[in-house]
Amino acid sequence: MCDTTTTATDTAVGCSCASTDTDTSATAGGCGCTDTTAHASGAEQDTTALSTAIYSVTGMTCGHCVSAVSTEIGTLAGVHGVAVDLPTGAVTVTSTAPLGEADVAAAVDEAGYTLTRTGTDAGRAE
Repeated sequence: MCDTTTTATDTAVGCSCASTDTDTSATAGGCGCTDTTAHASGAEQDTTALSTAIYSVTGMTCGHCVSAVSTEIGTLAGVHGVAVDLPTGAVTVTSTAPLGEADVAAAVDEAGYTLTRTGTDAGRAE
């Protein structure tokens, strides 16, 4: 866990560029990178029919914490994206199918943090 605090609020995982930049506001892919090649038309994965779940994670205090949680969850099979809101600890995960709670908890634990509330499936996008 980190002992420093920053104002970083979120990050996204799922881009082929694998950026860990926490400023996602002005990028084509919403991942924080500036690699326009990775975000060229058609380069992004189709996000239709993905499952979305929101989890609560405690212990994160900075951008590095956000990156660690995002990276670990992002390695789970079927995950297409991870967005972390640092101030609230909310972690939104999009995947091809609902993820197992134990798998998400293990990934969060591997990053050094605690899953305190299980995900709620928002269903498949239409």
